[in-house]
Amino acid sequence: MGKKSSEWFRRAQASLPDGVNSPVRAFKAVGGEPIFIDYAQGATLYDVDGNSYVDYVCSWGALILGHAHPDVVAAVKQAATRGTSYGAPTPGEVELAELIKAAFPSIELVRLVNSGTEATMSALRVARAFTGRKLIVKFDGCYHGHADSLLARAGSGVATLGLPDSAGVLEEFIQFTLTLPYNDLAAVEAAFRQRGREIAAVIVEPVAGNMGCVPLQPGFLEGLRKITGQHGALLIFDEVITGFRIAPGGAQERYGVRADLTTLGKIIGGGLPVGAYGGRRDIMEKVAPLGPVYQAGTLSGNPVAVAAGMAALKALQQPGTYDKLEALSAQLESSLRATADSTGAAVHVNRIGSMLTLFFSDALVTDFASAKRADTVRFARFFHGLLARGIYWPPSQFEAAFVSLAHTPADIEKTVAAAGAAFKELR
Repeated sequence: MGKKSSEWFRRAQASLPDGVNSPVRAFKAVGGEPIFIDYAQGATLYDVDGNSYVDYVCSWGALILGHAHPDVVAAVKQAATRGTSYGAPTPGEVELAELIKAAFPSIELVRLVNSGTEATMSALRVARAFTGRKLIVKFDGCYHGHADSLLARAGSGVATLGLPDSAGVLEEFIQFTLTLPYNDLAAVEAAFRQRGREIAAVIVEPVAGNMGCVPLQPGFLEGLRKITGQHGALLIFDEVITGFRIAPGGAQERYGVRADLTTLGKIIGGGLPVGAYGGRRDIMEKVAPLGPVYQAGTLSGNPVAVAAGMAALKALQQPGTYDKLEALSAQLESSLRATADSTGAAVHVNRIGSMLTLFFSDALVTDFASAKRADTVRFARFFHGLLARGIYWPPSQFEAAFVSLAHTPADIEKTVAAAGAAFKELR
């Protein structure tokens, strides 16, 4: 860590909880101190000490175009000169909603919010109101934001810090949350046999990204669709990460399974704070002012974030965009596998589209239990080996890495070379 980053970290610790505004940034899972970023461009971060890094965090998947994309920057500048927030309707929020609906046919009405957490929290409230039921089913290791009822056996930062849940979350809030093993359809069937009349909804990351990238087992989403339909429960896809990343229409397009409600975030803000939830018209008509489910936000659909989001989504519509992402990501995956094999490193690489995780495990990772068997000590050493060679990888074994359209084949080659050297240091 450079001198200036260290100085900033000391200064931050006097004002922020352990010097950060989100736990994983503190490097607790990998040791050492975090680097402080000065600026970023394309696929590269520059820290306050003048070091540069090829970035695979990409604002945790939000920056699919890379940092400071010219179209997004221009849109933000133009919007800001016209006012940053009105607390009143604007044409821009209508246009963004139309872009979302065009990409996700399952979304007939959509409500813009300010974060993925707000989107999932609101979607569950609507699901309970629509069904008149209390129970929610979620899956071990799936993170749906930090709302109280969703922090039962969550992944992501909770797993990173080794916390089973979170202090301050009352038992009364999570007693209506059933947690089941990810990718285990038999467990879902059993839960519905026992309590199907009480279950309002099943919420799932259709590709898990918060226990690391964990792909679906064949038939899992189709099974969830069938079971919820049979029992009158709603199926909610948390596509905060996968929406517009693994396909223009997210996991629903890639796997051909429609959700009743969908939550979105990350990419639809072009790097600014935006979220959304939407779905079938009859369900979304429960949302105020049409219906009795209250949800509001002064900054929801604010013109600057909306402008950034529209610029990002329009850029993604350019021909060949997702082919390029797939090619770059496949190059990274295959090269990491080959390099690990050549150096004798016991790792597995999971990838779906442009999100992937390198697990330090000698077994396949298919759920949270198998993810937790990964060697986090070796991962931490590997992370610092990459960092020392100019590669900024997610500072947790339980987070996905992301490839952006700003990455180049040369960036991938540099990354693989750094990984090879880091693997050798683990012997």
